[in-house]
Amino acid sequence: MPSNPLKTSGRPSKEEFGQKKMKATLKILRDFFEYTPDHAVTFGGNVGANLDLVKFPNLPVPPATIKTLAADLSAKQAAMITGGSVQKAARDNAFNALCTALDSNADEVKKVVGFNLEMLLVTGYLPASTNRTSPPLDDTAINGLFNNGTTQVLLRLQPVVNAKVYQVQTSVDGGKTRQEAGLPMKANRIVLTGLIPGTNYLVRARAIGGSTGGSAWTAPQLHHVHLMGRTKVEG
Repeated sequence: MPSNPLKTSGRPSKEEFGQKKMKATLKILRDFFEYTPDHAVTFGGNVGANLDLVKFPNLPVPPATIKTLAADLSAKQAAMITGGSVQKAARDNAFNALCTALDSNADEVKKVVGFNLEMLLVTGYLPASTNRTSPPLDDTAINGLFNNGTTQVLLRLQPVVNAKVYQVQTSVDGGKTRQEAGLPMKANRIVLTGLIPGTNYLVRARAIGGSTGGSAWTAPQLHHVHLMGRTKVEG
């Protein structure tokens, strides 16, 4: 049998391994009806705020509607605390409406993002684990932020067992808007690039994977990128 001229080694490259590892996660987390109402409010708010109609023009439910449904569920949940059976029924109806809307959009999101994990995470949706025995992820933590020259910062996170990748975000306006800063596979050395010297950045991260799709976000840490590359971390 002739050899394959394109096959140079039996071992996949680091890039190929990373792509395969991420592809294994790109089943969208869909068990919305198993969420707590508070979790659904947070999830729905994220999706409603981040889904882009330009990138996803064929969504069955507009992002603004999902945002409204999340706000309605939040209000109904608050009213139920001091109310009775009528308020509970209203909360349940609001919960069902939000979960149904999230589920309706999930197929279109999956169709557009394909195997692009970064694009999926920007939408607010999360990847589901393909391992049925995969447990929820522990939370990660920021162990250090260090200037690495004048336009880079070295981020060190607490490693999480079973994490596929780590999602990192930065903000220069106190958390009002956030920029994606990559999906590194290793926690102990993450280099954030393209930063502006003399600027304060809020940095947060979370682990991606497990049965819940992702861990909680770390508490944001404020870091100042110095003009001369000196290190300063503020909690």
